[in-house]
Amino acid sequence: MSQKVLLNATEIHIALHRLACQLIENHDNFENTVLIGIQPRGIFLAERLKGLLVSEYKIKKVQLGKLDITFYRDDFRRSGTPLEANKTHIDFVVENKKVVLIDDVLYTGRSIRSALTAIQSFGRPDEIELLTLIDRRFSRHLPIQPDYRGRQVDAIGDEKVKVCWTENEGEDAVYLVNSD
Repeated sequence: MSQKVLLNATEIHIALHRLACQLIENHDNFENTVLIGIQPRGIFLAERLKGLLVSEYKIKKVQLGKLDITFYRDDFRRSGTPLEANKTHIDFVVENKKVVLIDDVLYTGRSIRSALTAIQSFGRPDEIELLTLIDRRFSRHLPIQPDYRGRQVDAIGDEKVKVCWTENEGEDAVYLVNSD
């Protein structure tokens, strides 16, 4: 198995600041906007963005939720082993709000479709946008595109994109992994 670095820690840091600035351009003070990280891996990105918005860009109030999509997935009953759910934590109303769904990698679009269905359980948002650190284009099964992307990657065949976060894997990096 070989892997190639797509983004190192510095490049991830730059991409996060760029994404935060794009969010500010479109949502100003976040008065009517909420961020929702998709469990499990979108949470790391969502928490980092919230931290930047609050500490670096002085946005006073940024609401952040965590959304589990396990039981909304279309492959929920296809596995021989039971899926293990994560915890959903949304302690605010999404009704009439602008929701920014956040995930680390956009691949087939199926996770995002599941998240769109799951979020409806919490109300009817005014608008839903998608933010992703890595957009794997040419892999979509559904017509879903990000509104904000850190980097676009053309991965083919058996190649996988692996996003590592200091909080989870001990480093910030994005790898293109080939299972030769």
